[in-house]
Amino acid sequence: MGKAKKPPHKKPSPRNKSRPKALSKAELAELIEQATVDAYNESEQTTGFYTMLEEHLAMPFETEVLGVSVTVERLDLTDDEQIVAVCARGKSRQRLPVLDLPLPRPLPDGAEWIEAYRLWRCGS
Repeated sequence: MGKAKKPPHKKPSPRNKSRPKALSKAELAELIEQATVDAYNESEQTTGFYTMLEEHLAMPFETEVLGVSVTVERLDLTDDEQIVAVCARGKSRQRLPVLDLPLPRPLPDGAEWIEAYRLWRCGS
C-alpha cells in the first residue's frame, strides 16, 4: 500500500480569522526600522512606509466610513506626501488619509504596518 497523499497546502486567508494581539512598542519599532532603513529624510521615510504598506496590507478590503460600507481598493502617495487609501462605493472614489481610515474587524493582514506608521508619524 502506498502512502496517503497530503491535502494541498491552502493559501492563508487575506484577513485574520481572530482578533490579532496588539504589537508591543518594541515590535512596532522593528517595523519602523524596516520601513525607514536607508531613508535620509522624512520624505524618504514616508515613501518607505508607503512601500511596506503596498507590499504587506491585504487589499482590497471592506470597511465602514461614516456609516457607509466602502472598499479600500489601493493606496496612493499624494504630492504633499500623505499616504491615502482609495475608497470606492459603486462608481464613486474618495481618498482618505490612511491614519484616518477606520479599520474593520477582523483586521486585514498587514494592518500592523498602519499602526507602525501611526506611531512613527504621530508618536501614538
